[in-house]
Amino acid sequence: QLKEEGNKYFQASEYEKAVQSYTQAIKLNKDKALQAVLYRNRAACFLKKEEYAKAASDASRAIDINASDIKALYRRSQALEKLGKLDQAFKDAQKCATIEPRNKNFQETLRRLGANIQDKLRVQFSTDSRVQKMFEILLDENSEKDKREKAANNLIVLGREEAGAERIFQNNGVSLLLQLIETKNAELILAAVRTLSGMCTGHKARATAILHYLGIDSICMWMSVDNEEISLAVCNLLQTITDCLLGQGTEEHHGKEEAVVLDTKKDLRMITMRLLDMLVSKKVSGQGRDRALNLLNKNIPRKDLKDHDNSRTIFVIDNGLKKILKVVGQIPEMPDCLPLTENTQLTASVLLNKLYDDLRCDPERDNYRVICEEYIKSKVDPQDMDKTLHAIQMVSGVLQGPFDLGNKLLSMKGVMEMMVALCGSEREIDQLVAVEALIHASTKLSRATFIISNGVTLLKEIYKKTKNEKIKIRALVGLCKLGSAGGTDYGLRQFAEGSTEKLAKQCRKWLCNTSIDARTRKWAVEGLAYLTLDADVKDDFVEDEPALQAMFELAKTSDKTILYSVASALVNCTNSYDTKELVPELVQLAKFSKQHVPEEHPKDKKDFVVKRVKRLLKAGVVSALACMVKADSAILTDQSKELIARVFLALCEDPKDRGTIVAQGGGKALIPLAVEGTEVGKIKASHALAKIAAISNPDMAFPGERVYEVVRPLVSLLNTERDGLQNYEALLGLTNFSGRSDKLRMKIVKERALPDIENYMFENHDQLRQAATECMCNLVVNKEVTHWVVADGNDLLELVVLLCGEDDEKVQLAAAGALAMLTAAQKKLCSKMTEVTTQWLEILQRLCLHDNMEVQHRGLVIAFNLISADKELAKKLVETELLEILTYIGKQEDDP
Repeated sequence: QLKEEGNKYFQASEYEKAVQSYTQAIKLNKDKALQAVLYRNRAACFLKKEEYAKAASDASRAIDINASDIKALYRRSQALEKLGKLDQAFKDAQKCATIEPRNKNFQETLRRLGANIQDKLRVQFSTDSRVQKMFEILLDENSEKDKREKAANNLIVLGREEAGAERIFQNNGVSLLLQLIETKNAELILAAVRTLSGMCTGHKARATAILHYLGIDSICMWMSVDNEEISLAVCNLLQTITDCLLGQGTEEHHGKEEAVVLDTKKDLRMITMRLLDMLVSKKVSGQGRDRALNLLNKNIPRKDLKDHDNSRTIFVIDNGLKKILKVVGQIPEMPDCLPLTENTQLTASVLLNKLYDDLRCDPERDNYRVICEEYIKSKVDPQDMDKTLHAIQMVSGVLQGPFDLGNKLLSMKGVMEMMVALCGSEREIDQLVAVEALIHASTKLSRATFIISNGVTLLKEIYKKTKNEKIKIRALVGLCKLGSAGGTDYGLRQFAEGSTEKLAKQCRKWLCNTSIDARTRKWAVEGLAYLTLDADVKDDFVEDEPALQAMFELAKTSDKTILYSVASALVNCTNSYDTKELVPELVQLAKFSKQHVPEEHPKDKKDFVVKRVKRLLKAGVVSALACMVKADSAILTDQSKELIARVFLALCEDPKDRGTIVAQGGGKALIPLAVEGTEVGKIKASHALAKIAAISNPDMAFPGERVYEVVRPLVSLLNTERDGLQNYEALLGLTNFSGRSDKLRMKIVKERALPDIENYMFENHDQLRQAATECMCNLVVNKEVTHWVVADGNDLLELVVLLCGEDDEKVQLAAAGALAMLTAAQKKLCSKMTEVTTQWLEILQRLCLHDNMEVQHRGLVIAFNLISADKELAKKLVETELLEILTYIGKQEDDP
């Protein structure tokens, strides 16, 4: 009754009353089919009342009961269209048209919706509206946080696309981005700066316009803020602009762009001057100062010394050398110190060194020296100890940069005398600065004669008298440095009461004391780097779990000296340094002539080294090394990379440990070490990779695309200049890789490894020959390799056939496998095989009669390939003893 009542109201256009009747009916009804009809009818009422959300909801309820309810589907489609959900409306209309294909109403709805969707997409995805919408969301303070974040990320992506960057630029986008920066909201500032970086990339005209619009002063001010992420993002923006002005990057030319952009030298000088001003401004944060130094480090010295133009370096020396010296002369403990980070002064010393190395002639170097001398002289004042302290600190900073120049500055009148006076001062800060200067002066003892004669006595006095831990630890490191670098102990052992272990114990104590500041604790690591040359010290050190953990924790800080010291200590503990082999005859000769022959310490023998390696692995050394490898290139020097590679190679020695190394990120960490750094470092890292690749599942050890990066380091070891073990393990690794996928085989071929692998198949050394043959066996599955074998002038087929006749069963197995696959892949090779050597038939018969079933199987496959390839060849084979052999084998019991 209620349903009929509702229908009457609907026909009379009394939709509200109809809704009430249907609602009451729904409450009373328990029949599912009728329920669907009631919901469908009420949906029609809501459509008429323009309550589209309710209409869509009721239609959905009807569809839930009967999925092919065509009326409900059509009504929902109409409601969704009105709600602007065109794609969902289109799907419902499509279902209707599928159920009733001849219904013109449905076809017309589909056409209309399709056209509307296209129009909406055109508007929605037109870049202008996207840009506009994003800025509206970002600049509206009432926008939801999620929407703002999404809009910010979309804007960054858009800025990286050429079309998007141009639209932002044309639509007053730079002004709007500036408004975002002025909001003081860190997330919006980051989004704006990153978008600007994308817009500048590879486009000189746009980069120049943005630089002038924003102003270099504003950019430097943003870079000076005490927020690491923002400071770094602004630094990247300035680097991108600089790259464009220098003509670097993938620049696309647009119309008359070259005519628009005038000479960029003026802008580059303006940027350089502002960066130099940042160095001495108290308003700049320590991070901002680091960014300015890094930008100068990266962009001022020439990248290629073949380029004769070093005018940018000359400009910086003339206008900014004193400013850089002022930074290295800062003393953090003094009240007037500029804001610094732990790396600021070291980065400034690196810049001093790079500028000095970039000079081309003596007059240029003399000018550099004169500026330094005059500036330091102006600071030396016997009446003003604080001023003098800054002068000594500057000399110390130069000694960490261009050492030869630092040594000349040490010989300046009054400098050494002031250092001695500071060492004897009552003020601890004076002693601290003087001791550090002495340590840096003792880096190259052959050139620091004054330190050899006076340094040890001074440092001993300070070590014994001072109660300040900071000074004591520095004095100790100075003594360690003088002792190890000088090639003699300089009374160190007597000083330490006959035991370097005592000094090491003290260093370990300082290292574990977290109440001491990191800058002081890093000296403890440096001390251990020298002291672990002693076998007793390194053995005790690896047993001290807290000291190891403290050292690993410090290694995660971005400090160049700490990284180098940690790597040095680990090289000493794993004995992974180069040692000269003692020739027994020369040892006897030396003893006969009563010369001193250095004997190996018992704790430097293999058993002790293995124990130390196991202990380090257990303590988590791999994770620490992996963390060190991720450090910035300015901090992780090529020398540090080489030391880390040496440690990794020592850790990989035992195959049982390689799984642990992979699990803790060692495989990933070794790849960059094998690609960049010193030649020795790259070889060591490549060898460590080969050890892992030889026995590990490549998918586990080097997941994803990383596995392809390992191929080149492995191939680099296939060289006669490398030793046999490196060759062998590289071949094992390549064999493992070539058995995984054709893509990997292709990568090995592209790295031009085939001729080298073939050369090792000629080797007299059994294991090398076997490894190379097995590797080639895996590679011949690749089409490129089979084509290479078919080519004229290639002797590989002959070599493979002859290796099938070898007595070494493993070589035979691999060679027969390669020959079986080659003859299966290329019919040409079947006839070619009979021409390369007169022994081919005898070798084939021997394979077919082999005791080893696997070798025999390969021989039979080769015979089958030859018979299948050519009728004449089949006839020739049948006339030989091979027919009898095949008959004999055919009668034997079947073996799968």
